[in-house]
Amino acid sequence: MTIMRRALPILLVVCCLVAGCKKSASTASSSSPSGTSVNQNDPVQQKMAEIAGSGASNCGRLQSQASAELSAASKCAMDAVQQKHPFYVGYDMPGMTVAVAGNSEGKLFTVQSQTGGAGLSTTPCPAELRVAPSGRVTCYAPGTFPMGAGMGSHSSMPAMPPAMGANPHPGSNPPPNPHQKPN
Repeated sequence: MTIMRRALPILLVVCCLVAGCKKSASTASSSSPSGTSVNQNDPVQQKMAEIAGSGASNCGRLQSQASAELSAASKCAMDAVQQKHPFYVGYDMPGMTVAVAGNSEGKLFTVQSQTGGAGLSTTPCPAELRVAPSGRVTCYAPGTFPMGAGMGSHSSMPAMPPAMGANPHPGSNPPPNPHQKPN
């Protein structure tokens, strides 16, 4: 009987600790429809959820380029836009994360950051949501994605110093600049 009295409180403490561990793990991350685990403390994830608001469809946070996953996430986002339902979807790529979120008013935003949340930027979408040839959804017209816009990816790098000294290749002319207008 005394063993039972001592074992019961210990058993209750162990059960509370196990339940507490499971609860904190589930609040720290969740699973998206694509099956990938998403860290709720991630700045991009927080910004997407903030923009979309409560009740938004989580269309996924993809790390792979598998066409089935891309297709499912794109369908989720496009259906949400068509139904004017809030949503968010993110794509983790080498060195950066790009995401799109839509709120209950139908306004679309793009969220971009370097890996780890550095240089987080949010801008209103300049165009309607579409599926790019990559399979990802985007709200930029073809050929207009602002690589590194607002992210500071290269803006924080020092400028290249001007060329100094003589041309190391005497007698050769540099190739013409196709973007420079003739005089």
